[in-house]
Amino acid sequence: MNRVAVTGQLLVAAQFALIGWLIWPLTPQAWSLPALALLTCSVVLGLWTLAHNRPGNFNIRPEPKVSGRLVTSGPYRYMRNPMYSALLLFAAAEVIAYADRWKIACWFALALVLVAKAMLEERGLRAQHPGYDEYAKRARRFIPGLF
Repeated sequence: MNRVAVTGQLLVAAQFALIGWLIWPLTPQAWSLPALALLTCSVVLGLWTLAHNRPGNFNIRPEPKVSGRLVTSGPYRYMRNPMYSALLLFAAAEVIAYADRWKIACWFALALVLVAKAMLEERGLRAQHPGYDEYAKRARRFIPGLF
C-alpha cells in the first residue's frame, strides 16, 4: 500500500472518530433556532450534492475513482467539496446544540482533517482530469467566494 493510500485511510479514520465524538452522547437536546438552521442547511446541501454526484462516482477515501467523472454542476459549480461543507455545517449544528468546549475543539480538528483530505483528493483529481486546474480557479474549496 502506498503512502497516499495510508494517509487517506488515516484521515478517514480520524474523520469518523471526530464525527463520533461530535454526536456522542446521543442525548436529546433542545435545539436552538441557529442549530436547526445549520442542520437544515447541512441536509439541503448534502442532498443537493448527492443529486449531482451519485454515490457510485465518489469515494469516501480521498483517492478519486479511476472510472469517476468530474462533476462541475449543482453545488460543485460554487465549491469543489460540497459534501465536506455539508459535514462541517452538521458539525457546527452539533457544537451549537451541545454548547460544549470539547465539541468546539472537535469541530476545528474535523475542519483540519477535511482540509487535508481535500488537498490529497485534489492532487489525484488534477492528475486524473486535465480540466481540474481551470475548474479549481473558479470554484472555491469549501465556502463559495471565500475559501
